[in-house]
Amino acid sequence: MSNEKTAMKYRRIGEVSKITGVPPPILRNWEKEFPMLKPVKKGGYRYYSEKDIELILKIKDLLMNKGFTPEGARKRLEEKMPKEVLGFLKILDGIKRELEEIREILDEDIEGS
Repeated sequence: MSNEKTAMKYRRIGEVSKITGVPPPILRNWEKEFPMLKPVKKGGYRYYSEKDIELILKIKDLLMNKGFTPEGARKRLEEKMPKEVLGFLKILDGIKRELEEIREILDEDIEGS
């Protein structure tokens, strides 16, 4: 994220929080609740694209103004996604769960040594 062009396209979490009115801890939580929200993570920082910011504003509207639960909001957003993208996100979510399980097994092996 070092060149000027990239820096203009992506914003860090504090700036996104000011733009959207959503506190950073909530933004981090939404990454777990809404698999389609995937900021770039590099060097310990999150970098949000304009599309990420638009998505955050949609999520905020569904939760705060329209009374959706997180699950309901996620389903509404998924309904509007192309089927290919939704399938890809589900595959990635499954891979993530499997990697977390592998990490737990490896942690147990390390602790047991």
